[in-house]
Amino acid sequence: MNAIQILGPKTNPTVSLNRSHPLPTSDPNTPDSEILVRVHAAGITADELTWPEVYSASNPTRIPGFDISGVVAALPSTYTGPLSVGDPVYAMLHPDRGKGQADYVYARPEELARKSECLSHAQAAALPIPALTAWEALFKRAWSSTSIPTGDASSLRVLVTGASGAVGNMVVQLAKKVVGARVVALASGAKHGYLRELGADETVDYAAADWEREVGMKSVDAVFDAAGDGVLARAWATVKDDGVVVTVADPPPVWATDKGAVPRELEGRPGVRYLYFVVSPDGETLGRISGLIDEGTIKPLPVVEFSVDKAVEAWDFARRRGRQGKVVVNFVADA
Repeated sequence: MNAIQILGPKTNPTVSLNRSHPLPTSDPNTPDSEILVRVHAAGITADELTWPEVYSASNPTRIPGFDISGVVAALPSTYTGPLSVGDPVYAMLHPDRGKGQADYVYARPEELARKSECLSHAQAAALPIPALTAWEALFKRAWSSTSIPTGDASSLRVLVTGASGAVGNMVVQLAKKVVGARVVALASGAKHGYLRELGADETVDYAAADWEREVGMKSVDAVFDAAGDGVLARAWATVKDDGVVVTVADPPPVWATDKGAVPRELEGRPGVRYLYFVVSPDGETLGRISGLIDEGTIKPLPVVEFSVDKAVEAWDFARRRGRQGKVVVNFVADA
């Protein structure tokens, strides 16, 4: 089968296309709990080249890829769930397993959801990590579904940094169209029109010398950060003293790994909550995302498609700054 592989050491990896990789085998420890998927399209997250999972002993194939869309190729004999062979599905595979950038991959039932009929396989393959990250940030980390103020949610004002990226795009849409909050999107000026189409109420240029003052000092209830580094360092000033800052940017801040560390920007502000997380697979939530797309509540991400024979070029393009759209490799021509 076709499979993309990351060869060489983590310090100097090389992306390669293997045209004759062996077919995958199910987990010998849980052979009756995995579903074989014929991959039609797989999304690329360029940061995967730095993720330890790609180089771990649990992935001797060195096949990357966690976001996939395809069809069910085979079901275990003990399966009693709602899926049938031939059903279109999409998934975020668990980071410890991955291997999605290949013609076939095994997935667990709890990772899979039916693909929206409104999406091509390429569009669906771009969604899982960005959509799940945005959902978890909003509804599991910043607030729970019961702690989001009801009634007049428009009283909530949220800042989304890196708003034009894949995760930021999803946060903008979910915060506006599901939560009902007032959304401030931080991005380059060229992206402001698009972000307003997605639902942003206010747009601010991250290149401005004092963008945090334009947002407003201590004026937002939550910051959802997908940019990190210097942007995050300035965003602290915009959150209220009883607000929350959620970041998913790589590399993680020092306080994310050192639980005794406190962001220096929060000295004297003990009421501000702050957290960093790594997203987890969640087929149930992907099912909700499909429903929101079907009903037109949220829009899919823009995608840039490459055929599998252009896999190396796809990875090169995915690592470019300022590119437009999420990069997807099509393993089936009609994806």
